[in-house]
Amino acid sequence: MKKVILVVALAIGSLTTYAQEADAVEAVATEAVAQDDFAEIAASELPEAVTAAVTKNYPTATIDKAYVNEAKQFKLEVSLEDGTAGTLYADENGNWIEM
Repeated sequence: MKKVILVVALAIGSLTTYAQEADAVEAVATEAVAQDDFAEIAASELPEAVTAAVTKNYPTATIDKAYVNEAKQFKLEVSLEDGTAGTLYADENGNWIEM
C-alpha cells in the first residue's frame, strides 16, 4: 500500500513539473511571436549602442536593412565582406538577443 501511495505521489509531482515546463515553452513562443512585429527603419536611425555593437563584434559587416519593434528591439540584416549574410537581433543598448 505504501508503494502505491508513493507511486501516485511521484506521478502527480512529475505531471506538475511537465505542466510548468510546457507553460514556460508556451510563454517563450508567445514572446517570440510578439517580437516578430518589426517595422523597417533607416540604418541611420539605429541607436549608437547598436551600431557600435555591430562594429565591435562584426567589423566587416554592413547593415543592409534595419527594423524596430514596439519593445525597441532591433532586427538587423547584415552582410560580411566574405559574402555571408545573416540576421542579428539587439536591444536598444546594443545587447544581442537570441531569437
